[in-house]
Amino acid sequence: MLRWLCLTVSMTLGATDPVCPLSGYHYFWGDEFNGTKLDTTLWTYRTGPRLWSLQREANVTVADGHLLLKGQKEVAGDLNYTAGGIISRKLFRYGYYEASFKVPSGAGWHTSFWVLRHEGGDVGPRLEIDICENDSVKPMDYGINHHQWVPSPHVAMGGKHIKTPDLSAAFHVWGCEFTPTTLRYYFDHQLVHTFDATKAQHGDGNIWLTMIAAGLGGTKAVDDQKLPAYAEYDYVRFFAPEPSPAETKPVLDLKR
Repeated sequence: MLRWLCLTVSMTLGATDPVCPLSGYHYFWGDEFNGTKLDTTLWTYRTGPRLWSLQREANVTVADGHLLLKGQKEVAGDLNYTAGGIISRKLFRYGYYEASFKVPSGAGWHTSFWVLRHEGGDVGPRLEIDICENDSVKPMDYGINHHQWVPSPHVAMGGKHIKTPDLSAAFHVWGCEFTPTTLRYYFDHQLVHTFDATKAQHGDGNIWLTMIAAGLGGTKAVDDQKLPAYAEYDYVRFFAPEPSPAETKPVLDLKR
């Protein structure tokens, strides 16, 4: 007798896969940073000048289960600081994004977890989703924001600042659920902001984990007494939506 099976997920789930804190999603992609170096099959480096610092591959390391982005005082052309960041090779859209990290102490550093298509060109809409932007001059505050880059001209769509404990003192968890109609933002698994996603045009995006030296958030200068500075990421994860019943397909099992 033939048996019929339903294909219910897009990938095989392992026994140790992380569980999404929201229902209706399954683990699809992520990095726990448990190796001894960055997994370059998952990531590429952010490089080049950005505001007050030069972004360098050498400022990115993995150790003791954490991704470390190092900021230091170092002459680099006409800049006086270097820092680091990484960008996912894979593109994502609808689902639940989550990362755990802590920001550096001392003024001068902009640490972020965000989504934006890295490569430009004629690839359709480019929407930037800023899940967390912290300026270390304000360790008890972070920002959420949205930017439509394509179609042009650029439009800053507005966001919100969230008051928090000292983000440099311990790891915290940031999450964002992206659906065709809504963006929901979470801090330590508590809903802190909702945005009407129908106001934006959607496209695929890469995940960015970055740290730069910058005069943002009222920063006047980098605190050189607290260098080198580190943004430390414990993990980053993406959970994909479970397929609806209409999307599942019967698979014929010929085993008897």
